[in-house]
Amino acid sequence: SKPALSMYRALPDGEIAIEEFERFAMDRLRVLKGIEDLKVKGFRFDQMEPKILELYEQHMGGATSEERHRKDIISHFVLRLAYCSTDDLRRWLLAQECDLFRARFNQMLADEQVPQEFSEELREKLLQVLMSLPGVKATAGMVTADSFYKVPFEQVPDLVASRRVYLQAGFAYVSRDQMSSLVIQPFRAALSKALTVTARRWEVVVAPGEADRLAPMVQSLSRRYLGPDFSNREVDDDKRPKAADIPRLARESFPLCMATMYDALHEKHHLKHDGRLQFRLFLKGIGLPLDQALHFWRTEMAPVTPTEKFTKEYEYGIKHSYGKEGKRTDYTPYTCAKIVSSIPGVDQVHGCPYRTFNQQSLRSALGRLQVSPAKIEEAVGKAAAGHYQLACAAAWEGKHGCSCDSGINHPNQYFEESRKALQ
Repeated sequence: SKPALSMYRALPDGEIAIEEFERFAMDRLRVLKGIEDLKVKGFRFDQMEPKILELYEQHMGGATSEERHRKDIISHFVLRLAYCSTDDLRRWLLAQECDLFRARFNQMLADEQVPQEFSEELREKLLQVLMSLPGVKATAGMVTADSFYKVPFEQVPDLVASRRVYLQAGFAYVSRDQMSSLVIQPFRAALSKALTVTARRWEVVVAPGEADRLAPMVQSLSRRYLGPDFSNREVDDDKRPKAADIPRLARESFPLCMATMYDALHEKHHLKHDGRLQFRLFLKGIGLPLDQALHFWRTEMAPVTPTEKFTKEYEYGIKHSYGKEGKRTDYTPYTCAKIVSSIPGVDQVHGCPYRTFNQQSLRSALGRLQVSPAKIEEAVGKAAAGHYQLACAAAWEGKHGCSCDSGINHPNQYFEESRKALQ
């Protein structure tokens, strides 16, 4: 049987392994981020609905209905913990969870449409229920076969408890018009309140006791990037860029953050530590091989860094980024979220220009990148409103003259979308 759609009133019980805890949350996050992407692309809810259900099926499946139900409940509560700490996070979670709930609720109703046989007695009873609801001017014409849903009563316990539906033979008859106000609004209100309570209790009860084990994982969930990590790009050797290609690629396809760093390096022949790391990993992510990376950095820094000094002080760091020194970890290029959160100090040029540049500097930088004037204004406006990734997507569109359907959430993704568009 299909489990009831949960209003998430009761905490999940039973044991849960930490790996499962994280995996379930990540899967649900993929669904919610997918919903956000659909909204960013300007879809109306009725257009989004089938896509939302598809996302849910894809990421939240399980072998049995019990497993699916358990995953649904656990993942919802883990994300409550991850997204309760600030107003912005709470608002974000509330918006996506309400859209997900609404789509799943509508699907449940579509499966339970009332059959066409409507006895006079049933029509009379349903009219009485409608007339008893506050603020509804009920008329006999409102009671038609397609204006009511017939739902197994255990799927709508809240409606049954508040006596707002007609019950007969184990089924609840629910008016289509009442659906939103009876179910979706209470869901939103209850979740909004629960998030505020969770924030208070997490501070007081949960976090200190779980500081070593759960807190770091839960707190990192809201900053998690879910796309490809660009660490080991499968690129044919003949297609990999060479050191000599970097100036041209910077002009054609680097996002503003990386173009700014390339310009600074080319002009001053040096970047501070954080900038070197951010830029080095980006270049690795576009497929620049280690030998070419060494050649590129050596050449760019040569005017102020003699070969011996370069070998002694900088070569190790470059090899280290490629996993060839030290712990031999294969480091991954930075995501937009990570770059946006790092604020450069004096004489540093890393970080996200849409966040760190003033409007005048941003306008001139985008002009140098050859972004169309209308899109420069759109990007400056989005950046001023704190939507840095949307600003970057507007700049991408203004440079390439076509729309950026995927949105921008990683500098290496910006680069790859650019290469595709140019080819």
